[in-house]
Amino acid sequence: MPRTLSIGACLAALSFAAPLEVGEWSPVPVAAAQQPPTSAQRLRQQQDELDKIRRERSDLETRMSALQRTARTIADEVNNREAQRRTTKRLVQALDQQLETINEEVVTASAELRKAENELKSKRNALQRRMVEIYKRGSLRDVEAMLSAQSFAGLMARYKYLHELALNDRTLVRRVEGLRDQINRQRLLLVRLQEEVQRNRQEKDREARRLAELESRRQQNLTAVQRTAQRTRERLQQLVRDESRIANAIATLEAARRRAAMAPNARPAAPSTIRTSDLGKLNWPVDGTILYRVGRVVNPNNTTTRWNGIGIGATVGTAVRSIASWEVVLADNVGTYGPTVIVQHGGGDYSVYGSLQRIDVRRGQQVTNSQVLGTVGNTDPELPPHLHFEIRPKGRAIDPLEYLRAKR
Repeated sequence: MPRTLSIGACLAALSFAAPLEVGEWSPVPVAAAQQPPTSAQRLRQQQDELDKIRRERSDLETRMSALQRTARTIADEVNNREAQRRTTKRLVQALDQQLETINEEVVTASAELRKAENELKSKRNALQRRMVEIYKRGSLRDVEAMLSAQSFAGLMARYKYLHELALNDRTLVRRVEGLRDQINRQRLLLVRLQEEVQRNRQEKDREARRLAELESRRQQNLTAVQRTAQRTRERLQQLVRDESRIANAIATLEAARRRAAMAPNARPAAPSTIRTSDLGKLNWPVDGTILYRVGRVVNPNNTTTRWNGIGIGATVGTAVRSIASWEVVLADNVGTYGPTVIVQHGGGDYSVYGSLQRIDVRRGQQVTNSQVLGTVGNTDPELPPHLHFEIRPKGRAIDPLEYLRAKR
């Protein structure tokens, strides 16, 4: 005869079971329904927080991509990367909290599993002893006990006792089944939690590397901003010096022209080739788009540049033409202006062509209207290729757009 039986066989055999000896068995209480663990609720809350932080960082990365595709300031990029760094740091901290909660859940699940396994072992031993006792006493033991009653009341008392005993035996079998299912669930939960721990650690490692990279970029950005600010300050100082050089050169030429005009036996001064009637009619020195206009401009790093002319964006090597005829009075490299040509148009009027790639005329040369003076260059590292163009009647800078033909 086998020593172990299936659950179905146990239920069938325990329909009428033999009584136990006193102290051999005690009723098994039915387990109460368990409430969801607090750690599970914390896990859900932390997962929601993680998802929220991930969405926030995704939005920041999208904004960074948009900044990199379009014109943007260094300050915007620095601020965005700093926001990404703070968000990633929060994400790493949230992952730490989630890992702590998962570890607590693992400890709880392991304890519940050990408790269930111990109880299952105890209940299986009790069930095994119960089945051995039943088969030792035989299947007619219950009938014999009832028939040996001395009275009807005794018969009913024995029947009631055997009935209660059978119910308790069934409860024991069901508890064994329930413990078996609980253990299976706890084992599956532990597997899932172990996978969560592994996933959490891997994600934390990735985020830690991302945070380290952002920290490094942050330092690089700070260094770049400081370096750019220094370059900008130096460039502005150089622009002021070069502007003074251009203004002094024109002032010197204008003073010499006036002295020559006032000298005895001086020839009558020739009229300017740029006349008031030319307002809005002169051809452009080069076709292109306006990059900057006359006046003060606030740069992305909050510095200010004052332009005495306009910047006309064009492809490197595009021909630059004189807006009117007369004489070249300067053809040289002028600091931040780069290769520069200044044409005097008579009557104290001048035009300035800067940021050239090549100069095709020389000082003292007579030029005609629309004659090529040089080509567009890319001498300013802060701007795309362009021509810096000025008109200075009587040496004073004005807005060249007043004289140039309106674009259609």
